[in-house]
Formats: sequence, structure tokens, C-alpha cells
Amino acid sequence: MNKRNYQKELEQVIASCQKEGRVPRLLLHSCCAPCGSYVLEYLSQYFFITVFYYNPNIYPPEEIRKRADEQERFIAAMPSKHTITYLEGSYEPERFYQTVKGHESDREGGERCFLCYRLRLEEAAKEAKAGGYDYFTTTLSLSPLKNAAKLNEIGEELAACYGISYLNSDFKKKNGYHRSVELSKEYGLYRQNYCGCVFSMEASIK
Repeated sequence: MNKRNYQKELEQVIASCQKEGRVPRLLLHSCCAPCGSYVLEYLSQYFFITVFYYNPNIYPPEEIRKRADEQERFIAAMPSKHTITYLEGSYEPERFYQTVKGHESDREGGERCFLCYRLRLEEAAKEAKAGGYDYFTTTLSLSPLKNAAKLNEIGEELAACYGISYLNSDFKKKNGYHRSVELSKEYGLYRQNYCGCVFSMEASIK
């Protein structure tokens, strides 16, 4: 079975929209400003974007505010061809802990993370459907530590479930991650040294 090229699939969607003269509305789930930086620079050329900040996994509570504020600051500072707006979801850490119950000791990048992907992507799918967006997707695939194939698999499942198109992606491709590092330096973005949850924080200091 051939390995899918998610970046090529994304480019095909963009090319089709451009050929039709359409600028679709995209709900973009973002995990943090650094990961969102390149993704927004890239996709805002082709979409009207609403950045959806929903990350109930973040620990400690003050960290969620720090990351959300930094996301808003970057959106305000970055020039874009098409409008970018911001929508903040509720901070619901109890949902995260309930979702990953029994997987607290899983290795980083394993099943616990996949459950976390689904939790955040499902909230994005619901929001995109309710808001009448053309697509939803996430910045998570930018990170070299995130499983793009699993993210896209979950996204496609949720798209079928909620009747809203998922924009397949692997944003680390075409030097996306490296560009995010450059943009983070350019805009002085706060870059955390762990993914976000208490388990990843503990793993980062071992």
C-alpha cells in the first residue's frame, strides 16, 4: 500500500479552489502560536481562517492563558492576505483526564496522545459544522513529534461523522517546521519545552 502524501493532497485542494475562484472558510485548531505561525502564514493565502484555540490538555492552568494570549498576539501582528479571526474554546481539563484515563503511563506519542488528538479534533469538527465552515484541520501535524498519519485518519473519521470536510495536511513538509522556528524568533514567540499536558511536562524533565 502506497504511503499517502498529505502535503500533496492539501496542494490539490488549494489548486482546485483557486481554479474555481473560491476562498473557503477554514476552522483551524491551533495548539500554540509557534506551531500556528507557519500554518497561518501558508494557509491565509488561500483561506479565510478562524483559529480555534481548544486545548484542555494544557497544564498547569496558567499555561493555557499564556499560550492563548501568545496565539492572539501573533494573529494581530502577522500580515495576511485573507482575514484571520480568533475563537477560544472552554478550558476543560477534566475532559482531558477522563479521556486519557487508564493511559496515564503510556509513552509520549502513543495511545494517550491519539486520544488527546481525537478530543481536540472532535471539538473542532463540532465547531466547524455549527459555524458552517468549508473545512477544519489542525496545526498539530507541524511538529516532528506528532503522528500526521494518525491525525489525518482521525480527522477523516470525524469529517464523515459530522458531515464537514477535513483538510488533510502534514505541515512539517516543505520546511514548515523550520519556518515556524524562524517566525517564532522573528516575532519573539513564547516557545514551550513540552507538548502541554502534565505527562509530557514530566517526561521533558526526566
